[in-house]
Amino acid sequence: MRNEDYYYLKMETHFLTVPYQEEKRRVRVLLPKDYQKDTETYYPVIYFHDGQNVFHSGEAFSGHSWKVIPAIKRNPELPKMIIVGIDNDGENRLNEYIPWRISNTPFPGDIHLGGQGYDYASFVMEVVVPFINEQYRTKADKKHTAMIGSSLGGNISAFMGIEYNNNIGGLGIFSLANWISEMEFAEYISGKSIEHDQRIYIQVGTRESNETDRHFIYGNMNQAYLDSTLNYTRRLIEKGILIDNIDLNIFADGEHTEAAWAEHLPQCLRFLSQDW
Repeated sequence: MRNEDYYYLKMETHFLTVPYQEEKRRVRVLLPKDYQKDTETYYPVIYFHDGQNVFHSGEAFSGHSWKVIPAIKRNPELPKMIIVGIDNDGENRLNEYIPWRISNTPFPGDIHLGGQGYDYASFVMEVVVPFINEQYRTKADKKHTAMIGSSLGGNISAFMGIEYNNNIGGLGIFSLANWISEMEFAEYISGKSIEHDQRIYIQVGTRESNETDRHFIYGNMNQAYLDSTLNYTRRLIEKGILIDNIDLNIFADGEHTEAAWAEHLPQCLRFLSQDW
């Protein structure tokens, strides 16, 4: 475990074993101000996927992080919370963040993608979350447990919000890339029941497309992101999620970048923490 100080915020680093790989995965924990002093206080927890992109721009995929630390410092009205960043698995990220095997892509027929999402979700909920709750003073109930992800990280967050809806009370879904598994997700959610009290922040831009996406699907990628987001929102409503518990945002010219997601992160945090 390594400690890092950012003014009054302390970050701790752990390496937890991923059961299906028998390898270590970096998990970083950003503690709220005065965590060491307020020894009787317990805190909500927000889990981020793609942990490399959460804290430091220097290690982020696009060269721009989610700016979590500035977001907390510049919005003192937010309740104190613990932020957990779970690293992705690099080249295996796509497989871990998609629960189903996907073959309907422009790739040759013998190339299959995805399929490890159930295993990854189990690692988060059965290894990471219990570790955080044991190691830190957390409010471990559903209401005070949230999860945020973007793009494919949004996919796995949306999936886990359903699969573990008894344990996850808030979701931040940014630039959902569910177009890559739209049929599989639709079939999955149709057979699930969801408690109606989850709070879900959803964000998509009108300029989400990038060249990487064109390797996976034909057609208008900007429209694919919009359709995927709207379909997800509609299915949540059909399952009984309260309208007041959904904050859907469509941003004109919003792009598929950490910079765009960071810009609206404070809005997401305010919405998820409204009842904290």
